[in-house]
Amino acid sequence: MALNVHLLREIDTTPLEHLRSRVHPDVALTVDRALPTPAEFEILVAGRPRYEHITASPDLRALIIPFAGVPRETRDLMLDFPHIPVHNLHHNAVAAAEMAVALLLAASKFVVPSDRALRHNDWRPRYGPNPTVVLEGKTALILGYGAIGQRVARMCRGFGMDVIALRRLTPTESSDAVYPPEALPDLLPRANALIIALPLTAKTEGLVGKQELDQLPPKSVLVNVGRGPIVDEEALYRALRDGALHAAGLDVWYSYPSDEASRADTPPSACPFHTLDNVVMSPHRAGSGGSEEIERRRMNHLARLLNAAAARETMPNRVDIKAGY
Repeated sequence: MALNVHLLREIDTTPLEHLRSRVHPDVALTVDRALPTPAEFEILVAGRPRYEHITASPDLRALIIPFAGVPRETRDLMLDFPHIPVHNLHHNAVAAAEMAVALLLAASKFVVPSDRALRHNDWRPRYGPNPTVVLEGKTALILGYGAIGQRVARMCRGFGMDVIALRRLTPTESSDAVYPPEALPDLLPRANALIIALPLTAKTEGLVGKQELDQLPPKSVLVNVGRGPIVDEEALYRALRDGALHAAGLDVWYSYPSDEASRADTPPSACPFHTLDNVVMSPHRAGSGGSEEIERRRMNHLARLLNAAAARETMPNRVDIKAGY
């Protein structure tokens, strides 16, 4: 029996062909920004569906968000449809973890200002005070010990760091010390590196503010590949500007372009982070699509979910829609 699946988006020919080559023959795919007529799909693949998309097919039995996380508007919508399970993809976990570690290294070693100076034949950073931080023997505190956080942990251990982590649900097996969220105040004074890989929810928004930043030990480095508003915007800027926080690597922000025309000139924050030498700025590209390899990984992960559904097995990566991830 065919499993009807509609992808509510446009997909380039190459990744679409890759997806078709990976799914079971019983999976019947339709791909369009509009709904098919008649709407008889059992699975809808959409990141930000509207009410009419969810109610169009009487056969709908699952929604797959084709990326990590759950947009707030999607969560709010799906709370009205508790009988429809929501799943997402973890295809970008490797790329996001690698970016987190790249930002950690670039920030702790002050790579960007040294690069900028030498491009102008300025060697003075070599002979002046050296602000770089050695990571070996230090402690990394990872907020969010999921697919991304666990990979970051393995890489940090490879640098000779001790790893502690926070997670809502404690894993059954872990070589790291994993604590519940309420342990955060006790762990912050140990965190030479604070690495954020959390989703944005009502409970995580503003989780790290001035009080939390003040609890970090001297010369601490912060990395955020989760969502910008998890860290208080102004508190973060002031901590970096005033030296309370030694350095930061930021891939996620507080303001984003509203359309294609504004992509060339949209400040990522109301605060002038761009004036600080102790910040590495990245335009939210840690695990984003666009590269052929990332899109191929996305299609592989999507095929895995669809093949499980076609076999009438439980699909992985189910989202707790009430929690928001």
